[in-house]
Amino acid sequence: MFANSLGNRRSRAGMVGAGVLAAGLMLVSGTASGSSSSSDDLPQTISLMGVARDFKRFDRAGGHPDFQQYLTGHIVGLVANELDSDGKPVLSGSRGKKVGTQYKDARGNQINPAMYNAALGDRAGSMSNYTGTSITNANSFSQWYRDVPGVNMSMQIPIVLQRMGDSNIYYFHAHDNPNTSAKEGFFPLDNQLLNDMDSTYNHNYFFTFELDTEFVVEKNTGQVFTFFGDDDVWVFINGRLVIDLGGVHSAVKQSISIDRLDWLADGERAKLKLFFAERHLTESNMRIETNLKLRTISVPPTTALYD
Repeated sequence: MFANSLGNRRSRAGMVGAGVLAAGLMLVSGTASGSSSSSDDLPQTISLMGVARDFKRFDRAGGHPDFQQYLTGHIVGLVANELDSDGKPVLSGSRGKKVGTQYKDARGNQINPAMYNAALGDRAGSMSNYTGTSITNANSFSQWYRDVPGVNMSMQIPIVLQRMGDSNIYYFHAHDNPNTSAKEGFFPLDNQLLNDMDSTYNHNYFFTFELDTEFVVEKNTGQVFTFFGDDDVWVFINGRLVIDLGGVHSAVKQSISIDRLDWLADGERAKLKLFFAERHLTESNMRIETNLKLRTISVPPTTALYD
């Protein structure tokens, strides 16, 4: 993700400071709370397997038009509210709405504007029509989370969520550290696959990441899932959009309380799908924080397995 007038990333140095517990990991208090089960027998880590797909920036030979071309800010409404028959997000429009002020729930957690409910004590933010282009077209977007020969390459990428102390909260955070000269963060494809490394920052910025996982719904226990990062991020639960962080933007946070989702039944096993895209220099931030007991489900074959 880029650093310019769309957001002063360095102002977050204080946030990154005391919360860092280990290299690349941190917890920001006030996002996950409640207890979804006794924490006495919980594991110290949760390992999940996702799929990363590598692209070249638009101005390279064989480059993809959606990578490094657009600067937008936080845009909502780019994808449809439900996944398609392949379990992939669908482009609903190349523009969407630009978020000026974040929408928040009664506890002050930032939420998807589409989840806003005044009856629950939510606080409205502000949005405006976006007149620029965020994504070239439906065809270009359909390639983000599918293996397309000649366009991208893919490989399985593990992430490990760490347990915070003896709590039931787990977190993964790969972030850029403003106190060091080197760019740090979530760069799982450095020196791999198409290897379109940026010569200045020495990282591969042009990739997507898809994570399929599941959890058991436990109503009225404070289950919550929070994502903080850049660029585009969409989270679906049982095929419905719950977190909408579209666009090329500075790191932005949204949370979803499972109790808000009236289409989920207590005790059912629900599927959570996360779709991430890193599309622009110069930073790549990714944090997951949750008290959901997530586990990996099916992981599709990837191109790197037979190259």
